[in-house]
Amino acid sequence: MTAPDVLCEDLVRIYATDGIEVQALQGLNLRIERGELVALVGASGSGKSTLLTILSGLDRPTGGTAQVAGTDLLAMSRRERVHYQRRTVGFVWQQTTRNLLPYLTAGQSVEVPQLLAGRSSGGARGRAARTAEMLDLLDVTHLRDRRPAEMSGGEQQRVAIAVALANGPQVLLADEPTGELDDETSAEVLEAIRRVGRELGVTVLVVTHDASVAEHVSRTVRIRDGRTSTETLRRTEVDEHGQARHVAQELAVLDRAGRLQLPAEFVDTLGLRDRVRLALEEDHVGVWPHRPDEEDAR
Repeated sequence: MTAPDVLCEDLVRIYATDGIEVQALQGLNLRIERGELVALVGASGSGKSTLLTILSGLDRPTGGTAQVAGTDLLAMSRRERVHYQRRTVGFVWQQTTRNLLPYLTAGQSVEVPQLLAGRSSGGARGRAARTAEMLDLLDVTHLRDRRPAEMSGGEQQRVAIAVALANGPQVLLADEPTGELDDETSAEVLEAIRRVGRELGVTVLVVTHDASVAEHVSRTVRIRDGRTSTETLRRTEVDEHGQARHVAQELAVLDRAGRLQLPAEFVDTLGLRDRVRLALEEDHVGVWPHRPDEEDAR
């Protein structure tokens, strides 16, 4: 088996503010195989943005394991971190103003990261060819000589994806890439991400709070309270009549210590609080509310 492109084990990030420690990540586990397109969803404050800043090399975890494309993010030197950000990962921000400089055209924006990374294959002609290839792949060739102010929001994000892929990164990270777009434009941008990921063989992680993103990926990971809690796997099956249907299966994530998070609706429906009763059956584990009054009655 090939090594995963993203591997986090027992990942911890603690921030200290005014003498108070805040655990943004509390032993998070995540594995993304090469070429996968995964959406990471969660409410504000769940830890998803913290995870993304660590994977992008902008922050360093407090403890645990974090590896991207074989690079140990805890052991990188400053020089290795710069190389990692320029060559190994591509990044797309939610705010279009953070992705594109207002005074550069789309073509110039795609060429800048190549210059910064020192791409010398073919010189200026090689960079121009790569720029043309990326713009064509994202269907924005007609924007080559336009600046951001002359583009729509969706066009800006597609150019931003071309910029992020200019140096051929192995992993593409996208932080709320559709957060400032309407539903129709969001769908177009997500389809562009899925298509280029498949055609280039790039591993893609989309971080979002938008549940509709799940329709465009085969795997959704939900993060809650600094840990991955559930995963939803999607596949297409063909029935006996030859009709295709989409099947989704939700799974709880079990960490190496045997811990898992039950879905919030399960907890609320059964009134699970503090402690629960467990029973090991032949092929499953039973979970029941713990009611002290029932024990007293016995």
